[in-house]
Amino acid sequence: MKIAFFDAKNYDKPSFDRFGGEQDVEFKYFEAKLNEDTVELAAGYDGVCVFVNDTVNAAVIDRLCELGIKLIALRCAGFNNVDMKHAFGRIHVVRVPAYSPYAVAEHTMALLLTSIRRIHKAYIRTRDFNFSLNNMTGFDLHGKTVGVIGTGRIGRVFIDICRGFGMKVLCYDKFPAQGLDNGDTVRYAELDELFAKSDIISLHCPLTEETYHIIDVDSLSKCKKGVVLLNTSRGALVDAEALLAGIKSRHVGAACLDVYEEESDLFFEDNSGHILEDDTLARLISMPNVIVTSHQAFLTEEALSNIAETTVQNIVELLATGSCPNELCYRGGTAEDCKSGKCF
Repeated sequence: MKIAFFDAKNYDKPSFDRFGGEQDVEFKYFEAKLNEDTVELAAGYDGVCVFVNDTVNAAVIDRLCELGIKLIALRCAGFNNVDMKHAFGRIHVVRVPAYSPYAVAEHTMALLLTSIRRIHKAYIRTRDFNFSLNNMTGFDLHGKTVGVIGTGRIGRVFIDICRGFGMKVLCYDKFPAQGLDNGDTVRYAELDELFAKSDIISLHCPLTEETYHIIDVDSLSKCKKGVVLLNTSRGALVDAEALLAGIKSRHVGAACLDVYEEESDLFFEDNSGHILEDDTLARLISMPNVIVTSHQAFLTEEALSNIAETTVQNIVELLATGSCPNELCYRGGTAEDCKSGKCF
């Protein structure tokens, strides 16, 4: 089986070559992202392997079908970059629903601790032999309330980490996890209560029509003054302009972002020699209370191995049997199921 691998990075190749070699799956690595201009590179392959910033819209899907491509293998959990309604009935789409929830949850906590204890600033100071403690005061996490929006695998691991710090947890999820709410230190709440009572808010939900800009001017206005916002999920969960305004007004105390709404042409690339044309991102990065990492929360050896292993297994199983547990549009679904989201 031959798979065209788009948006390839050096850290992808060892794991995919290893697991692909074991299953007779050959990957051809392309540095280019998949989009309408690059889709022709998929000619002659059985499938394509794509990541979060590849564009899999209706036009790309139609051309993939014309080229005889049998499946789209997402090497990630999210699929908001794929036109799923257009893909239904045309092409198989598989994903990696869970690769390492610990990787993302631990990175989230690392960002939070770095921010509130000024670790990034201390590192820069001591590199210049400046050992002053002026303006380095942080605050304890113990006893604070964290609002966690999204209680899937990653959200629940992050909650466990927060409980280890002695924090109280307010949760919100459209589909609550059974057994998580203990009525005391961890409990589900409506969004308005979560916004009003949380000292820290962490986003761990997928990007859907309902969650698009779940953090906006209105929701930020309901938050405590000085709230710390964490986003290691999807960039468009946060209205970046609203966040910037909240930081400038001193209503938002700090923000830690591993994702950004307009990251597709910036993240995963070295832009150090170029002028950053995205004024909003440039202003966010310039703020002393904002930390931005470049969508690296997933980037651990364990996660990369799990992503490659699951992706290869998805490809082998789908092409061999015509079905796969990690397929987004299940064979038994209907077009109406797809439109309503029931088949995801």
